[in-house]
Order: sequence, then C-alpha cells, then structure tokens
Amino acid sequence: MHAPPTDVTALPPQQSGSPARTAGQSSADSPGQGAGPAWWMWAMASGLFLVYMLLSLRTHERLLSHSFDLAIFEQAVRSYAEGHLPVSEVKGPDFPVLGDHFSPVLALLAPLYWLWPSARTLLVAQAALVAVSVLPLAQWARRALGSTAAVVIGLCYGLSWGIANGVGFDFHEWAFAVPLLMCALAALGAGRLRAAACWALPLVLVKEDMGLTVAVIGLLIAWRGGGEGGLRGGWRGGWRGRRLGIAVAAAGLMWTLLVVLVVLPALSPSGSYFYASFLGGSGGGAGSGFGEVLRKATIGLVTPETKVTTLMLVLAPTLFLALRSPLVLVAVPTLVWRGVSDYTAHWGTGYHYSLTLMPIVFAAFVDALRRRGTTDAGLRRYLAGAAGVCVLLLPVYSLAQVAYPQTWRADPRIAAAHRVMGRIPDGATVQASDGLVPHLADRTSVSLYGWPASRPEPEWIVVDTQVPQQRRWPLSAVDESIALAGARAHGYRMVAQEDGFVLLSRS
Repeated sequence: MHAPPTDVTALPPQQSGSPARTAGQSSADSPGQGAGPAWWMWAMASGLFLVYMLLSLRTHERLLSHSFDLAIFEQAVRSYAEGHLPVSEVKGPDFPVLGDHFSPVLALLAPLYWLWPSARTLLVAQAALVAVSVLPLAQWARRALGSTAAVVIGLCYGLSWGIANGVGFDFHEWAFAVPLLMCALAALGAGRLRAAACWALPLVLVKEDMGLTVAVIGLLIAWRGGGEGGLRGGWRGGWRGRRLGIAVAAAGLMWTLLVVLVVLPALSPSGSYFYASFLGGSGGGAGSGFGEVLRKATIGLVTPETKVTTLMLVLAPTLFLALRSPLVLVAVPTLVWRGVSDYTAHWGTGYHYSLTLMPIVFAAFVDALRRRGTTDAGLRRYLAGAAGVCVLLLPVYSLAQVAYPQTWRADPRIAAAHRVMGRIPDGATVQASDGLVPHLADRTSVSLYGWPASRPEPEWIVVDTQVPQQRRWPLSAVDESIALAGARAHGYRMVAQEDGFVLLSRS
C-alpha cells in the first residue's frame, strides 16, 4: 500500500523555549532522516510476527481454538473466497455474517484463502497485521525520542498484555484495525493531518463500532488543524485542517449510525441489531428506563471493580503518561461501550477486547513523552518503568505460553482427533465439539454441537467427550452424554470411538 500524502502545512511548530531536539534524540534520528523503517524495526516486527504465529498456530493445533470466533470468521472468509456474501453455519443455517457484525474488510483475506484454505490462514494473517503495526510506532518514536526509546517502546507495545490476549484468542476482524490505528495516530501525532485521515477512514470497514473511533480521530484532526496547524499555515491552513477533521468525524459518526440503524437490521434474520441488547437496548423492563441509562453512563462505567481494574491495566504499560496526551481520547468510544455493556466478558482483560486499545495508549505514550521534552535521565526512567511493567505482566497473559514446555509437548489425542475427523467426507453437514469445529470449517458445513441455533439433524456428529470441565461449552458432561444417547436412539450409529472422540453417522 502506498503511503498517504503528507500535509506539510500541518506540521507542528517548534515551541518557544523548547530544545531543538528532544532528549535522547541524536541528529541521525531527527525528522527527515531515514524516511523508511530502519532494519532493526523490520527485525523487531519479524520477531514479533514469529512469536504471534507460533502461539496462534500451536493453540489451534492443540484443539484449543474455538467455534466462536475462529470458525465463524473462517466460514465468512471461505464464503468470500467462493464468490458469495459471507455466511456462517456456526451462527445458524446460512446465517448472514454481515447481519451480525458489519466487517467487509474480511474479503481481503479471500485471495490468501484460495492459496491456503485453512483456519491457519486467518491466524497467520492476524499475526502479520498486528506485528506490522510496530513499524509506524517505532519510526515515530525514533524521530521524536531517539532510537533507544523506539526499541523499548516498540517491544513493550508488541509484548503488551492486550496484544498478547488478542493474538492468543483465535482470530478477530479487529486485527485489521490495529495497523490502521497505529498509522493514523502516528501521523496525527507528527502533525500529518491528511495522512491521519487517510489511515483512519478505512477503519469503518473493520467493524460497526470503529466509526465512533474514527469520529474521535476526526475531532482531534480538527483541533490540531485549527491550533498547531493553524499557527504554521496561517488562517487558511488552519481552516483546511478544521474542515478536514470535521469531515472525518462526521463520516465516522454517520457511518456507524447508518450501519447500526439500517444496514445491520436489514441483513439480520431478526430484523434488529442483536448486540444492542448488550447495551440494554432490547426494550422493556425496569432495566431499560432512563434511570438505568443514566446509571450505566455514570457510576456504571466504574462498577463493578473489574472495570476499574481493566482501565488501570490499559494505562499501566505507559505509566499512566498516556493520560497526558489528547490521543488517549481515541480509546474513549471502546472503553465506554465496554463499560455500559451487560456482557461481563466486555469488562475484563480476557479475550481480544483490548487489542485495539494498545495502539492508542502507546501512541499517546510517545506523544506525551514528546510533549514533556524530558531530560535523558528522565526519559531513561520512564522507559525503564514501562519495560518493568511489561515484564511483570508478561507471564500472566497469553504470550508466556510460548515458553511453557506443555505448549510443545506432543499429545497423542490430537492425532486421534484427526483420524476420527478424517472419516467425515468433504461437503458433509456436521455438528462438532467446540474445539473440533475450526478443524472442519474448511471442508464441511459444520456447526456447534449442543448450540440451539445449529443446523438440525446433521449427517455427522463428532464429539470430544474428554474436554476438561472448565473448557466445556455449551453442554456440560452430563448433558452431552444424554444428548449422545438421544442421537443414537434416533437413528445415529457409532462409526468410530477413539481416545474419547466419538463419531456418529445418520446414514
């Protein structure tokens, strides 16, 4: 992709009384020197890509990936690769994915899926998208703070807990947002307003909520264009920046409203936007009145304490210095919708929900350090503190699994699972256990065993009866046993049973 144009009239002026070069920045690191990423930036991105890819692929190979979300996204990408609008059998028979979340950006993976039709394609693509986002961050940090700072900040970002959990849990369309966000914020922080707008606008194709993020970026472009940009380019230059920002903000807001209020309800089988129910939008009951809305928008944003813990952990990798930059405001839409949601998984640090927050807070971190104009010693202290937080949190989250011996230990049950699944013919309709669904999505019409919306009376049923209790979903061990006995009583016959894997056929 060609880099967006640079808005030279919006470059920030040198503030009166500030040093000509930020502490820790050598002449070789000054703006205009080395237009492209340095070799060590590519090495950093490559190393992170390797770690992300190993974690994702090994998790998948150990049967620890899931129907929700990996198989859903693979079925969507497979649909695009086959030349039709995306459907997901996991969500329901011929369920239109664009009526669930509006993410047309997934079509970009179709050419890769032609070459390698597998869930692994999505996992490798996600690893690449997230890893490449370190390049604009490191490049901007080098120009603003020096090479040492760029290395430390780049590694702290790439190993941060939000990134770790994102790549450690299946695949999500937000992977496309990560490099776009980082490029947009790095451009905005450097005063390249048109470039920031060009990088931000495609975010609306990632997911319906990203339009609100684009709107905030637009407001910051308007503020920057009318302030610092206006001082440099005169009244005319400042007005251009304000007009550009207002246009971007309006486009983001209007897009979200259009998609949520019109497009998604039109494409959804229910005729409504399903996830509005998470925000109390289902209507009816005492919990949907004005008082409840007011509570959610105020005290509900910080209660229960899980929400505060998450907010602290989001800001902790930057030593809370991200709060000193206006760029941190870009995180507000994501934090607010998560805070007002009734779905408890949105409140915590698990899964992929903080993936798009990490580019924002680390971009704000660079901007805050740049604005402070700190001494070399002060900069070293901040970098050491950020690295310390990163190291302390690293063993707690997903990336640490790469170093665990059990991650690489061979499990004979995995080979047994593939032998059993290998007996299912291509193109068959199947219901499978959660961990088996992603391994069948590339060649069968597979749905989740025990999920009420799954296609009834499939040709095949394959179940892992030895899944640990803490990973069982949606059926408990007792309910699963009852369901299997009921299937056999209604005409399914046992085809294979090996190491806890049971295969039934209706024929």
